[in-house]
Amino acid sequence: MKADPGFYDHLPYAGRPNIRWPGDARVAFWVAPNIEFYELYPERNPSRAAWARPAPDVLNYAYRDYGNRAGFWRMFDAMNRCGMRGSVSLNVAMCEHHPEVIQACADRGWEFYSHGTYNTRYLFGLNEAQERAVIQDSIDTIRKYTGQKLDGWLAPALTYTDNTMDLIADMGLTYVCDLFHDDQPGPVKVKQGRLTSIPYSLEMNDVIVYNVNLVSPRRYGDILKRQFDRLYREGEQSGTVMCIPLHPYLVGQPYRMEAFEEALDYITRHDKVWLATGREIAQYFNEHYYDAFAAASQPIGAL
Repeated sequence: MKADPGFYDHLPYAGRPNIRWPGDARVAFWVAPNIEFYELYPERNPSRAAWARPAPDVLNYAYRDYGNRAGFWRMFDAMNRCGMRGSVSLNVAMCEHHPEVIQACADRGWEFYSHGTYNTRYLFGLNEAQERAVIQDSIDTIRKYTGQKLDGWLAPALTYTDNTMDLIADMGLTYVCDLFHDDQPGPVKVKQGRLTSIPYSLEMNDVIVYNVNLVSPRRYGDILKRQFDRLYREGEQSGTVMCIPLHPYLVGQPYRMEAFEEALDYITRHDKVWLATGREIAQYFNEHYYDAFAAASQPIGAL
């Protein structure tokens, strides 16, 4: 059994090729709202239960549906006030369940990338044909409802197979958010195609902050500012990436909004910050830095 999954080669943070973002920005900043739908009676997966309580888990279903009914709109307004487009991590079934949410994002020029079909349907145990069908459904649904090409992938509920990375690259996607290993983009090793890992931080994710680390909203706002300040200083030497992953049922609670919007306003008011989407970051890196990073990396087994 190999100890390393082999997704990327070794490239220390210090001494890499220098990144210069558009406009000489120090930080490529993106916000990734997870716009999700959880089924009340999900399909059973032998590897993971969808709900902690027996179905129908009305409590947790309704708690998450709060995000689509109320929380999303607070988050959406705050981001618009700060001039920040979103990169939507989308359960594509949302296009049918809540088309008004999809239309609002599309009208503001937000990007849509795939977070699977439902957040209660996992990739664990799927064969290659089944997983291809899930990816193809995302490609087709996002194009049908938004007119956009699908470029990015964040696996539904962070579930994978041994084929996931190779399949999304083979099917024309250009970036993945599932590797939480760096503060800069980097090449992902796939059988064919060109796939880039874009930083998507679990530490800045409101699920981890609120539901795991149990911090207060004010503390979360401070965490976001401190994360930005450090990446902004480091970005003077070589451009960094900061992502804020969000879930409207969490960040969109009324008492949490002020701290989030204050932190977002703080970040977006700085100069030399590229207010980007995931697709834009991946395209720029792939065009300008992918080859240099790949050439500078060393296979882990060769170290």
